[in-house]
This record gives sequence, structure tokens and C-alpha cells, in this order.
Amino acid sequence: MNRSTAINATDAISTYILAKDGNRPQLMKHAFAGDCELEMVVKTDAVSFPSSAKGLEQITEVLITSFGAQYENIRTFCLSRPNSDSPSHFRCDWLVGMSARQGGAVRVGCGHYGWYFGSDDGRVKKLAIDIEVMCVLPLEESEPIMQWLAALPYPWCSDIQVCESIPAIDALRPIESFLRPREKNGAALV
Repeated sequence: MNRSTAINATDAISTYILAKDGNRPQLMKHAFAGDCELEMVVKTDAVSFPSSAKGLEQITEVLITSFGAQYENIRTFCLSRPNSDSPSHFRCDWLVGMSARQGGAVRVGCGHYGWYFGSDDGRVKKLAIDIEVMCVLPLEESEPIMQWLAALPYPWCSDIQVCESIPAIDALRPIESFLRPREKNGAALV
């Protein structure tokens, strides 16, 4: 695919996930515009990222190169799909699991993606990432977590599929609480 080829929203998101999870920075130019922007809101101390980045090179460094240097066995899931091929904006929840290259601790996190697409070629013009929850578990917990993540439909999955098969590990309860529909948590819908 060359830079002038248009891409639809689903393919742009899938290409980003493939680039991030597989540590393939060369794929980012197929999904993101050259003048793209990144905004991040991190609501946990378990992981750190800069609050913003501008331009394809800087965003690729933050989301792919630096991230891939710290983590491996990365599996990212978008928990809904765009309703059309070319929306101007799409928001979805996400789930990620990975292990640290140093020490092997497992991290499982979730939050929201806000995707903004260019009208000219469909590439991502802006990505807003909210990291709501990030659970850090010891290496001993990695096998059931990695088996769970490997069994989920990738990279598109539903929160229901995630919660139906989540391992019964107390440290994952914040993930389950975030992803369970509000009525299943006993909270009143407003």
C-alpha cells in the first residue's frame, strides 16, 4: 500500500494494532497521517506515557518503538467496530495484555480510544487514548492470562467475550469492573 492509497477506518485501526503489538513501526505510515496527533490521559501509576505527541515519527516512537522495547507478547483488542468505512470519529473501549521484557511481569489494562480520521485518505489524524485501568501481576500469573488473551477473537472482540472468559484472578477484578456493562455490575443506569 502506498501513502496515497485510501484506507477505511477498520483497516486503519487494525493496521495500528498490528504495528503496535508486533513492534512493526514501518506499518504506521499506512494507518496514520504524517501530521497526526496523539493525546493520552493516564489514570494509573502502573504505566507512563507522555501526554501528547505530534507527527508520525514522534507518535511511532512513543506507541511502537519505545513501547515495544519495554513489552512483549502484546495483545490489543478493540471492543467494538466502526459502523461505517469512513467515519470522521470513532470511540471504543480497548483491552491490552502484555509482559515486561525485564522480569516478565504481566500487565492487563483497559480504557478508551478516540479515533479521528482524515477525510482525504481515511488515515488517522488524531488518536486520543485514555488508560483507565492497568493491573500489574507477577510472572506466576502469566500463563492463565496469556491463554485467556490468546483465545479471544483478535483484534476485534466484545466486552462480553472478554468478561465471559476472564480468569478468576483477584488482581483482574478492576478490568472486569470497567468492562462489564453497568447493569451487570448492579449500578443503576442513569
